[in-house]
Amino acid sequence: MIVEELTAIQHRLRFLPAEELRALAARINVPLYRLYAVASFFPHFRLTPPAPVEVRVCADMSCHLWGASRLQRSLEGTAKQMGTETVAVTEVSCLGQCDGAPAASINDQIYRNMTDEEMRSLIASAAAGRPLPRLRTASSPKSLRCDPYPDGARFQALRRLVQTRDFAGTIAALKAGDLRGMGGAGFSTGLKWELVKNAPGDEKYVVCNADESEPGTIKDREVMQVIPHLMIEGMIIAGIAVGARKGIIYIRHEYDLEREGLEQALEVARREGVIGNAILGSDLSFDLEIFVSPGGYICGEETALLEVIEGKRAEPRNKPPFPVTHGLHNKPTVINNVETFALVPVILVKGPDWFREQGLHGASGLKFIGVSGHVRNPGVFEVPMGIPASEVIFRLAGGLPEGKSLKAFAPSGASSGFLPASMVDVPLDFKSLAQVGSMLGSGAIVVVVQGTCMVDMALNVAKFFRNESCGKCVPCRVGSQKIVDILTDVTGGKGSSQDLDLIEGLEETLLLTSICGLGQVVPNPIKSVITYYKDEVDDHVARKRCVSGVCFS
Repeated sequence: MIVEELTAIQHRLRFLPAEELRALAARINVPLYRLYAVASFFPHFRLTPPAPVEVRVCADMSCHLWGASRLQRSLEGTAKQMGTETVAVTEVSCLGQCDGAPAASINDQIYRNMTDEEMRSLIASAAAGRPLPRLRTASSPKSLRCDPYPDGARFQALRRLVQTRDFAGTIAALKAGDLRGMGGAGFSTGLKWELVKNAPGDEKYVVCNADESEPGTIKDREVMQVIPHLMIEGMIIAGIAVGARKGIIYIRHEYDLEREGLEQALEVARREGVIGNAILGSDLSFDLEIFVSPGGYICGEETALLEVIEGKRAEPRNKPPFPVTHGLHNKPTVINNVETFALVPVILVKGPDWFREQGLHGASGLKFIGVSGHVRNPGVFEVPMGIPASEVIFRLAGGLPEGKSLKAFAPSGASSGFLPASMVDVPLDFKSLAQVGSMLGSGAIVVVVQGTCMVDMALNVAKFFRNESCGKCVPCRVGSQKIVDILTDVTGGKGSSQDLDLIEGLEETLLLTSICGLGQVVPNPIKSVITYYKDEVDDHVARKRCVSGVCFS
């Protein structure tokens, strides 16, 4: 309960006073140093009083492309005029509003598509003590191919499983449908569930990773808004199939609206008797609860997520053992993301053959893709797995702004690196993107038009990884900072060709020695820029010139 208790204190007082931490330590019988260890780790917790008006401007990828740094400088000027003791302006890592860039928060209230004038008006309201309006981003209902219940008769796959008890057949169907983890790793869902089912032990868990905190990644937010009942049904089916009696939805604290929607969906599920004791009148039981993350991209790593639920710092565990045998509280645990659980019911209702046939070019199934950056219609789209990236960018997302041409795109946000415009027809599936040296990851396309400095974009992403590294392992902690230092020199006119050689060595070291995937992907953005935009890099290093006019100013 450590994280929940700290969250409650901060919600009440806006920070964590020392006397409150001492009282909490005594009340829950936990050493005071452990509370400080947790409170000092997460960016959301504050150990000192904040300014009356705390403004945070998202600094990452999509917001960076839409002028976040200019917005921040403007608001810093506003803060000086109003008094920095009243208004504090800082940057913040991705707020999960990439399709509404630039995004910012005022006293933890998040806003999208913000102009200088709109932000100044809100800041003035906050300074005057007036209540701030609340962000509303809920998507309107829509028809989705992955929803097997267009007539509203929900939980049919679960009802059938309760009647048949065909747990092995359920797992076999997921294998036959080739459902893979949609959070980035792409591991076989059926195999994961089978490993947990066969793991010894009477106590097991199901955890849904709804933390998506990587720049560009917004599709799970949409799934929770539009089809939360499918995600919930998928989790219940997982619990029954593997022998777990408890599930936890781990959601990022910035998704306040989505959390409320999930709470309402869980109430509906309880009224229909599909959650709790005696599911649908049977001897089966499974309950679900929501755990709100205190923040941090590293929490998306599955073992770091488990550490947080257990009241610890979000530091990834060494593997093996893996969560399928030693997960939450050291018990066998299924961990999948929102989209993966939401796709389970349609496979069980319409069949694995139907699901596989939805894909294109030899790929299987359906996929949710988030698109942000330089497009006219950013958002989340349900597509066949294997659809060309060009179809998503130019048709579904409305193409590029007037008069602009494509320069690059990141197939999966910060971690995938960039691909050039010449590769825009690459199919969006695990195999095709791996063949071109990239990855599908979580399905987060960030679009970049001509006139953008790719070295500056690589630096922006490197700063994100540096900021979000948990610091547990030396290669990631030091290596991410070193890459930021190198790119800062390159964009500031101090770079050399030896710097590029050093990046190659860092890439190998980080890949081989980092504990988790964060450290392993840190070099991806700059390596892709060196590969596909070598002339631009050489301009910065050898000729001290930025053709986009972004660097050296």
